[in-house]
Amino acid sequence: MGTVTIGVSIAVPEPHGSLLQERRLSFGDAAASGIPTHVTLLPPTEIDDSALPAVEAHLTGVATAGRPFPMRLCGTGTFRPLSPVVFVRVVEGAEACTRLQMQVRDASGPVARELHFPYHPHVTVAHGIDDAAMDRAFEELSGYEAQWPCAGFALYEQGADGIWRKLREFPFGGTLVPPQAGAPEVDSTLPAR
Repeated sequence: MGTVTIGVSIAVPEPHGSLLQERRLSFGDAAASGIPTHVTLLPPTEIDDSALPAVEAHLTGVATAGRPFPMRLCGTGTFRPLSPVVFVRVVEGAEACTRLQMQVRDASGPVARELHFPYHPHVTVAHGIDDAAMDRAFEELSGYEAQWPCAGFALYEQGADGIWRKLREFPFGGTLVPPQAGAPEVDSTLPAR
Protein backbone atom coordinates (compact mmCIF):
# COMPACT_ATOMS: atom_id res chain seq x y z
CA MET A 1 0.00 0.00 0.00
CA GLY A 2 1.17 3.46 -0.85
CA THR A 3 -0.07 6.92 -1.68
CA VAL A 4 -0.84 8.58 -4.99
CA THR A 5 -1.34 12.22 -5.92
CA ILE A 6 -4.51 12.78 -7.89
CA GLY A 7 -6.32 15.72 -9.42
CA VAL A 8 -9.68 16.20 -11.12
CA SER A 9 -10.08 18.64 -13.98
CA ILE A 10 -11.88 19.62 -17.15
CA ALA A 11 -9.51 19.16 -20.06
CA VAL A 12 -9.26 22.01 -22.53
CA PRO A 13 -9.92 20.19 -25.84
CA GLU A 14 -7.87 20.30 -29.02
CA PRO A 15 -6.69 22.38 -30.71
CA HIS A 16 -6.98 24.80 -27.79
CA GLY A 17 -5.22 22.59 -25.22
CA SER A 18 -2.04 22.07 -27.25
CA LEU A 19 -1.91 25.69 -28.34
CA LEU A 20 -2.10 27.00 -24.76
CA GLN A 21 0.41 24.39 -23.57
CA GLU A 22 2.84 25.45 -26.33
CA ARG A 23 2.38 29.10 -25.41
CA ARG A 24 2.96 28.31 -21.73
CA LEU A 25 6.22 26.57 -22.66
CA SER A 26 7.20 29.54 -24.85
CA PHE A 27 6.94 31.83 -21.81
CA GLY A 28 9.53 29.66 -20.02
CA ASP A 29 7.22 27.61 -17.82
CA ALA A 30 8.97 24.22 -18.13
CA ALA A 31 6.39 22.49 -15.90
CA ALA A 32 3.85 22.90 -18.72
CA SER A 33 5.26 19.88 -20.58
CA GLY A 34 3.91 17.59 -17.85
CA ILE A 35 0.58 19.31 -17.23
CA PRO A 36 -2.29 18.91 -19.72
CA THR A 37 -4.16 22.21 -20.23
CA HIS A 38 -7.14 22.21 -17.89
CA VAL A 39 -9.58 23.87 -15.51
CA THR A 40 -9.02 22.42 -12.01
CA LEU A 41 -11.89 20.88 -10.05
CA LEU A 42 -9.70 19.17 -7.40
CA PRO A 43 -6.14 20.42 -6.93
CA PRO A 44 -3.29 17.95 -6.34
CA THR A 45 -4.43 15.74 -3.48
CA GLU A 46 -2.54 12.86 -1.88
CA ILE A 47 -4.63 9.78 -1.09
CA ASP A 48 -3.99 6.18 -0.15
CA ASP A 49 -3.92 4.18 -3.39
CA SER A 50 -6.51 1.77 -1.93
CA ALA A 51 -8.98 4.70 -1.95
CA LEU A 52 -8.94 5.01 -5.76
CA PRO A 53 -12.02 2.78 -6.31
CA ALA A 54 -14.02 4.88 -3.84
CA VAL A 55 -12.83 8.07 -5.55
CA GLU A 56 -13.86 6.70 -8.96
CA ALA A 57 -17.28 5.66 -7.63
CA HIS A 58 -17.77 9.13 -6.12
CA LEU A 59 -16.75 10.87 -9.36
CA THR A 60 -19.07 8.59 -11.36
CA GLY A 61 -21.96 9.75 -9.16
CA VAL A 62 -21.03 13.42 -9.59
CA ALA A 63 -20.77 13.03 -13.37
CA THR A 64 -23.97 11.03 -13.72
CA ALA A 65 -25.91 13.81 -12.00
CA GLY A 66 -24.19 16.48 -14.12
CA ARG A 67 -25.24 17.98 -17.42
CA PRO A 68 -23.10 19.34 -20.27
CA PHE A 69 -22.62 23.09 -20.30
CA PRO A 70 -20.95 25.69 -22.53
CA MET A 71 -17.40 26.73 -21.67
CA ARG A 72 -15.86 29.91 -22.98
CA LEU A 73 -12.42 31.35 -22.32
CA CYS A 74 -11.65 34.99 -22.97
CA GLY A 75 -8.77 37.24 -22.01
CA THR A 76 -6.26 36.99 -19.20
CA GLY A 77 -6.07 37.55 -15.47
CA THR A 78 -3.51 37.08 -12.71
CA PHE A 79 -3.32 36.09 -9.07
CA ARG A 80 -0.20 38.24 -8.53
CA PRO A 81 1.05 39.35 -6.05
CA LEU A 82 -0.70 36.69 -3.91
CA SER A 83 0.36 33.83 -6.20
CA PRO A 84 2.71 33.91 -9.23
CA VAL A 85 0.10 32.85 -11.81
CA VAL A 86 -1.19 34.27 -15.09
CA PHE A 87 -4.30 32.62 -16.50
CA VAL A 88 -6.89 32.69 -19.26
CA ARG A 89 -10.27 33.59 -17.79
CA VAL A 90 -13.31 31.30 -17.81
CA VAL A 91 -16.08 33.73 -18.79
CA GLU A 92 -18.83 31.17 -19.40
CA GLY A 93 -19.14 27.94 -17.45
CA ALA A 94 -17.56 29.32 -14.26
CA GLU A 95 -20.69 28.74 -12.16
CA ALA A 96 -20.96 25.15 -13.38
CA CYS A 97 -17.26 24.58 -12.59
CA THR A 98 -17.78 26.02 -9.10
CA ARG A 99 -20.72 23.67 -8.43
CA LEU A 100 -18.77 20.68 -9.76
CA GLN A 101 -15.68 21.31 -7.64
CA MET A 102 -17.89 21.60 -4.55
CA GLN A 103 -19.52 18.26 -5.37
CA VAL A 104 -16.13 16.63 -6.00
CA ARG A 105 -14.82 17.89 -2.62
CA ASP A 106 -18.07 17.20 -0.76
CA ALA A 107 -17.52 16.55 2.95
CA SER A 108 -19.21 13.15 2.70
CA GLY A 109 -16.97 12.01 -0.17
CA PRO A 110 -13.52 10.37 -0.30
CA VAL A 111 -11.65 13.52 -1.35
CA ALA A 112 -13.12 16.07 1.05
CA ARG A 113 -10.62 18.87 1.59
CA GLU A 114 -10.29 22.56 2.21
CA LEU A 115 -8.67 24.83 -0.36
CA HIS A 116 -5.76 27.17 0.37
CA PHE A 117 -7.42 29.93 -1.71
CA PRO A 118 -11.06 30.58 -2.70
CA TYR A 119 -11.99 28.59 -5.84
CA HIS A 120 -11.64 30.56 -9.07
CA PRO A 121 -11.96 28.55 -12.32
CA HIS A 122 -9.19 29.43 -14.79
CA VAL A 123 -6.63 28.00 -17.23
CA THR A 124 -3.05 28.59 -16.07
CA VAL A 125 -0.71 29.86 -18.82
CA ALA A 126 2.26 30.88 -16.63
CA HIS A 127 3.25 29.84 -13.13
CA GLY A 128 6.28 30.67 -11.02
CA ILE A 129 8.38 32.22 -13.79
CA ASP A 130 10.09 35.62 -13.84
CA ASP A 131 7.96 38.77 -13.83
CA ALA A 132 8.88 39.83 -17.37
CA ALA A 133 7.73 36.47 -18.76
CA MET A 134 4.54 36.65 -16.67
CA ASP A 135 3.85 40.13 -18.09
CA ARG A 136 4.44 38.79 -21.62
CA ALA A 137 1.98 35.91 -21.05
CA PHE A 138 -0.61 38.37 -19.70
CA GLU A 139 -0.24 40.68 -22.71
CA GLU A 140 0.15 38.16 -25.53
CA LEU A 141 -2.89 36.09 -24.53
CA SER A 142 -5.11 39.04 -23.57
CA GLY A 143 -7.13 38.63 -26.78
CA TYR A 144 -7.35 34.83 -26.64
CA GLU A 145 -10.79 33.23 -26.96
CA ALA A 146 -11.97 29.63 -27.15
CA GLN A 147 -15.28 27.87 -26.61
CA TRP A 148 -16.54 24.31 -26.50
CA PRO A 149 -19.33 22.23 -24.95
CA CYS A 150 -18.05 20.71 -21.70
CA ALA A 151 -19.33 17.13 -21.58
CA GLY A 152 -17.48 15.79 -18.53
CA PHE A 153 -14.26 15.79 -16.54
CA ALA A 154 -11.35 13.46 -15.83
CA LEU A 155 -9.29 11.97 -13.01
CA TYR A 156 -5.51 12.39 -13.29
CA GLU A 157 -2.56 10.94 -11.39
CA GLN A 158 0.82 12.60 -11.03
CA GLY A 159 3.63 10.16 -11.72
CA ALA A 160 6.96 9.98 -9.90
CA ASP A 161 8.38 11.86 -12.91
CA GLY A 162 6.05 14.81 -12.18
CA ILE A 163 3.91 14.20 -15.28
CA TRP A 164 0.12 14.20 -14.94
CA ARG A 165 -1.61 11.29 -16.72
CA LYS A 166 -5.31 10.74 -17.28
CA LEU A 167 -6.66 7.70 -15.42
CA ARG A 168 -10.29 7.91 -16.47
CA GLU A 169 -12.89 10.20 -18.03
CA PHE A 170 -16.28 10.83 -16.44
CA PRO A 171 -18.92 11.94 -18.98
CA PHE A 172 -21.97 13.80 -17.74
CA GLY A 173 -25.28 11.95 -17.55
CA GLY A 174 -27.22 14.42 -19.69
CA THR A 175 -26.69 15.14 -23.36
CA LEU A 176 -28.24 18.57 -23.94
CA VAL A 177 -25.78 21.46 -24.08
CA PRO A 178 -27.49 24.84 -23.63
CA PRO A 179 -26.60 27.45 -26.27
CA GLN A 180 -23.90 29.95 -25.40
CA ALA A 181 -25.52 33.27 -24.63
CA GLY A 182 -24.33 35.91 -27.07
CA ALA A 183 -21.14 34.01 -27.85
CA PRO A 184 -19.61 34.71 -31.24
CA GLU A 185 -19.41 31.85 -33.72
CA VAL A 186 -15.68 31.59 -33.11
CA ASP A 187 -13.76 28.51 -32.04
CA SER A 188 -10.61 30.27 -30.95
CA THR A 189 -8.89 33.54 -31.57
CA LEU A 190 -5.29 34.35 -30.88
CA PRO A 191 -3.97 37.82 -31.65
CA ALA A 192 -1.10 38.05 -34.09
CA ARG A 193 2.32 38.43 -32.51
